[in-house]
Amino acid sequence: MLAIVSLAIFTLLPRVSGHSAFFHPSMWGFNVTDKTFDYDNRPVAPIKNMNFDKWWFHNHLDYPPNEGDFFELPVGEPATAEIACNKGATSYFASSEGGDIRDPNNPNNVCPNSGTEAYHTLGFDDLEGCALAIAYKSDVKQVQPEDFTIFSVNQTCVWTRFTEFQVPARMPPCPEGGCICSFFWIHSPNSGGEENYMNGFRCDVTGSISDVPLAKPTVARRCGADPVNNRLQAAPANCTYGAKQPFYWFNNERNNMFEGTYSPPVYNDRYNFLDGAQDDIFIDSYLSVPTPAPNAAMPLLADVSAKLPIASINDSTTAIAPRACGKADSSLSSGDGSTAEYAKAKRDMSDAHRPWSRSRIALMSRRSRKLDWKKRRSLWNMW
Repeated sequence: MLAIVSLAIFTLLPRVSGHSAFFHPSMWGFNVTDKTFDYDNRPVAPIKNMNFDKWWFHNHLDYPPNEGDFFELPVGEPATAEIACNKGATSYFASSEGGDIRDPNNPNNVCPNSGTEAYHTLGFDDLEGCALAIAYKSDVKQVQPEDFTIFSVNQTCVWTRFTEFQVPARMPPCPEGGCICSFFWIHSPNSGGEENYMNGFRCDVTGSISDVPLAKPTVARRCGADPVNNRLQAAPANCTYGAKQPFYWFNNERNNMFEGTYSPPVYNDRYNFLDGAQDDIFIDSYLSVPTPAPNAAMPLLADVSAKLPIASINDSTTAIAPRACGKADSSLSSGDGSTAEYAKAKRDMSDAHRPWSRSRIALMSRRSRKLDWKKRRSLWNMW
């Protein structure tokens, strides 16, 4: 009798087997459960080894958000998303099949009653980042994978339920009917198999004062230091700069990344996705962007406020000197117009359009979902 009662109680418990998803009423598949499809296609279910029609928008296009539901993207400010292993762990628990399972002792708990392995990390130092992307189209049926541009990255994701994504200050307004956005995540290979996560949603850029469109996104390249794979030095000239597409990986069709099982593409500086707003994604962000290669010249940033090149530190050059792949650069601290100069210029471009003060950033810790400003700067100084 006791066994029967225990089984009955178990069947009533919400399914919180792990994984994670972006949850908001603006998303496609907001009310999809494990019974909607003949396979597990909940928003938290991983995407891998699927044909395009099954992985694109999680095969949730027939389950759209209600008219008028948008996720707002305030320019120059953080947009706070909720990421969890079950909708019952979010503010939207009322429409969850399992009810409210939020942790009263820790409102930021991604997956109550589970360890961090449930959302694929061995701990804070094992996080690989996640991202939000946008397509400036209002008709989701017109959106293709190549239309999405990553506009915000949180490198310490997934770690807390409330996750901030900084919105670039120069984002132009969406067309009538809003934009189409998506959450993307690929976790560390140390706690789970090769998996993609994608949750599409309707979004709207608010407070925009810019009419500068985004550049056409291209595919990101692996260029940062990668000690696990014995690449101790970054190769910044081999990076993709400017607007970049999301990672489409480990499916049967329409992949743009072909990394192996234990070297997944990730949303951090290993692929030149800096933490926070991606401020260089606009058509006027660069004066020139050479074709990436280990020994290529570095790109030339534009001064978007004056529409002029950013001068070098010692005014000796307006270009970034080429740098050999995998070699230490003795000019990193010399200010001679090389990689260190490019790093400073890129940070200056970002800071010029950021409405909060550096002192405020300095108060933030990694647990606040952002790298503190010293760590953020070091992402470029490492080159």
